[in-house]
Amino acid sequence: MKTIVLASGNPGKLREFAQILSEFHLEVVPQSQFNVPDVPETGLSFVENALIKARNAAQHTGLPAMSDDSGIEVDALNGAPGIYSARFAGEHATDDDNNALLLEKLKGVPDEQRTARYHCVIVYMQHANDPMPLICQGTWEGQILHEPRGENGFGYDPFFYVPTHHCAAAQLPPDVKNQLSHRGQALRALQAALTTGS
Repeated sequence: MKTIVLASGNPGKLREFAQILSEFHLEVVPQSQFNVPDVPETGLSFVENALIKARNAAQHTGLPAMSDDSGIEVDALNGAPGIYSARFAGEHATDDDNNALLLEKLKGVPDEQRTARYHCVIVYMQHANDPMPLICQGTWEGQILHEPRGENGFGYDPFFYVPTHHCAAAQLPPDVKNQLSHRGQALRALQAALTTGS
């Protein structure tokens, strides 16, 4: 089984990565097990931030590293919160803080204008100086609800309505969410690329 360091400390992301990649004989180990320090996300796009985090993890561990940068883009907010999704309400914001700010900013916006999508970019680097990192992405279309629904998932999932399944992302069983989600799409693209290249 191949070991890959995941440049994230987000328990929700770790759980989803482990669930999806375990069937491909890839062991995902969080960077915290190697005491890798966090690196400032100074990029201006999901791709730039994912590259910064993956390179940092590879440099500190000497192992192949993978990073995900993802977020939600709301059309009525001109694409916000975007790359700032995790820190929309401030540097140490909780999911509840971020969701409360999102609802505040969408106050009075009618349902048909609450369209949004999740984006996920995953970068895989064989080593810190990898000149050709693998970059895979996924997108998941939906709408922003007025109140939370469901207990599963994390982040904006309780407010992210999935039209194809007539429910919030947080109401989907994990295996169904992993089939549909932006992260699931990007991870399957990465798995296909790793298999082709091995």
